[in-house]
Amino acid sequence: MTNNTTETVFESDEMRELIGTFRNATTGLREQVRKVIIGQDDVVEHLLVTLLVGGHCLITGMPGTAKTLLVRTLADALGLTFKRIQFTPDLMPTDVTGTDIIEEDAATGHRSWTFVKGPIFTNVLLADEINRTPPKTQAALLEAMQERSVTVRGENHVLEPPFFVLATQNPIELEGTYPLPEAQLDRFLFNVLLDYLSADDELAVVDRFTTRVDIPPVEACTNAEEIVRFQWLVRQVPVSEAVNRYAVNLVRATRPAEPGAPDIVKRYVNFGASVRATMFLNLAAKASALLEGRYHVTAEDVRKMALPVLRHRVLVNYFAESDNLTVDDILTQMLETVEA
Repeated sequence: MTNNTTETVFESDEMRELIGTFRNATTGLREQVRKVIIGQDDVVEHLLVTLLVGGHCLITGMPGTAKTLLVRTLADALGLTFKRIQFTPDLMPTDVTGTDIIEEDAATGHRSWTFVKGPIFTNVLLADEINRTPPKTQAALLEAMQERSVTVRGENHVLEPPFFVLATQNPIELEGTYPLPEAQLDRFLFNVLLDYLSADDELAVVDRFTTRVDIPPVEACTNAEEIVRFQWLVRQVPVSEAVNRYAVNLVRATRPAEPGAPDIVKRYVNFGASVRATMFLNLAAKASALLEGRYHVTAEDVRKMALPVLRHRVLVNYFAESDNLTVDDILTQMLETVEA
């Protein structure tokens, strides 16, 4: 598809057809996921935004909050391949990316190198407890996330689009972990907090999964080819200069060295978010607007995406810890001071 101007593209028959396909797919996705997953609607929306932007998501949540089931269900509903890696201290980079092995031709006796693909060659990858594996293995995954390819013995192997990593980490067990450096955390579009369910939702989970043995079947609502087109569609959503400037001002307000930074940021923040956060905030707001059936972005879309985009990019100091303030507390107060 060519893009002359946003207006003419959105008025074309091809665009109308694509928008109709997008609406049907996202409506079906939500329905299929709700067959299995109770509650967590906000988390599902954030995962859909991540996929539509072409980014990756870090999920921080307690054990037993159905992270694996949620990701597998979403992959099935998307019609995508799914693999899971349990990250452990002895996991090697080749366990993630794959490796070359020597194979011998039985007829000729000739030996040659053959590349055996690792679990990273999939559409949806669940990197479970990513902070339990050493930095060398973390780096192999994070390089693939950035480059959409892996290099083994000097040879580059391209990953098939769409490629979508969901990495989980446990916030309560810190012994024997290798926290991700800030530079690597910055590659994740979102850091989503997976909290406990409400009492009613928890009751519904107990009722559903203790009265039946099998999990309800999930039907695919789309496929890899359509998702790549949806990602293109998201980038066509127009954003006014005023909304873009609001996104820029929000991110700049997280930097304590900025003259206009709020007092709470100057007091409690060591390092703010980079320009990558501004780009991700823009794209996430576009996807959020499109999921709500709108073809323009408002300041509210930007504000709604601010916490998951920024919380893992802002490094607080010891004053925040001593005053019992979390990153979310600081960002929430900061959002109130930045005018749209």
